[in-house]
Amino acid sequence: MNISEQARQLIIDQQGEWELARKNYAGLKKVKTKKLAFDGYDMMVQFNPERIVSSSAKTDSKSIQARACFLCQSNLPKEQRDIPVMDKYMILVNPFPIFSEHLTIPSIDHPDQLIAANFGDMLELARLLDDFTIFYNGPKCGASAPDHLHFQAGVKGHIPIENDYKKGSFFHEVKSKNGVAISRWHGYARTVLTLSGSDKEQLVTTFYQLYTALEKEQPYEKEPMLNLLASFENSQWIVHVFPRKLHRPWQYFEEGEKQILLSPGAADMAGLLITPREEDFNKLAPMDLESIFEQVCLEKEVMDRVITQVFG
Repeated sequence: MNISEQARQLIIDQQGEWELARKNYAGLKKVKTKKLAFDGYDMMVQFNPERIVSSSAKTDSKSIQARACFLCQSNLPKEQRDIPVMDKYMILVNPFPIFSEHLTIPSIDHPDQLIAANFGDMLELARLLDDFTIFYNGPKCGASAPDHLHFQAGVKGHIPIENDYKKGSFFHEVKSKNGVAISRWHGYARTVLTLSGSDKEQLVTTFYQLYTALEKEQPYEKEPMLNLLASFENSQWIVHVFPRKLHRPWQYFEEGEKQILLSPGAADMAGLLITPREEDFNKLAPMDLESIFEQVCLEKEVMDRVITQVFG
């Protein structure tokens, strides 16, 4: 079996070996979902109470230092098995899934959650795990373990942006540079830039140029705030970049009726919104999402400046 097939088999095997995985994957069948219609596209909302741990995770330095790293191999549950990959990472079954097949892919070592030097690894993981879409959450953009480099992966076909990309209605190509097509999305409620191409090294170079330009806009951050999705099909990579300016919206910190416990990560930015509380699932409406994305996404004017700087 190739790596992708091995990973899918691991998900099946772990449900037979690990009670937590069995219970939570079985629980996905009872998860409530609803569709919210926007102008020409939809977003999906999922009520998934098991995700409360991730959605409410404390990611400040004091909280991180006070707990053992749950992605380090020495701290994994005894039932959790892994598949080594690329001599750098281990493929694990995510025991708190939002997809029918959901992986976590942490580094074997314990480096910080930073993408600049590891974007090429993300592309390689997308190639090896070609049945999956690879996710990256920045340290202040949804990563519940900002102290340990990791990716996530969900089996293809579950996130709205995949279908919207195939439609081709919401983006236009800004430029083609060294075999990399750079496309900008419009009328989509979120700030999105897509890179696509078959030359891995050129994709890495183009991404780093974009990263550097975003870094200049947020010099006070450890890395520019962003979420990434990468997939590989028909011999080319597709990378969706979601530049951010805020971790959590004001609704997250409210109390009572005004509170919406939604902490956007890569899946949310891609149109699959995860709500761990049923009251949020029930009341969440398109205008709430428009407000949340307006708060957390980088402004159009800043993206205009970044795109001009990088792509002319």
